[in-house]
Amino acid sequence: MKISVQSDDFDVGFEIKNISKNRKIGAVASFVGLVRDVPMTLEHYPGMTERAIQKIVDEAKARWQVMDCSVIHRYGALKPNDQIVLVAVASGHRGDAFAACEFIMDYLKTQAPFWKKEQAADGARWVEAKAADDQAAERWK
Repeated sequence: MKISVQSDDFDVGFEIKNISKNRKIGAVASFVGLVRDVPMTLEHYPGMTERAIQKIVDEAKARWQVMDCSVIHRYGALKPNDQIVLVAVASGHRGDAFAACEFIMDYLKTQAPFWKKEQAADGARWVEAKAADDQAAERWK
């Protein structure tokens, strides 16, 4: 299991290959989030953020047959089309891989302590939490 909060970009192919080494793995589901439209800066609390992500991954492992996973979330200054987040989940079957991947991503949006500031043409603004993200996480309860 890999959990990383980092400023550097990541290689999706490498991360998927890295969690796919067990011969019993029959599926890998992944999600890559990208910066839209305007540059942004992401901030976090080191240590606290990784612990929050670990708790989310542990919950996914308790619910589904997760054999391995990689969760990488970037911070710092990012521009449009930069990768922000990777969630890749390996399992014996696609259903578990899909569900765990979606669960982890939904909870990253609502439970992991990240703050986003967009750098729009009319000035910088903090991005507010979205009700749709909270609703997506609620369905897992």
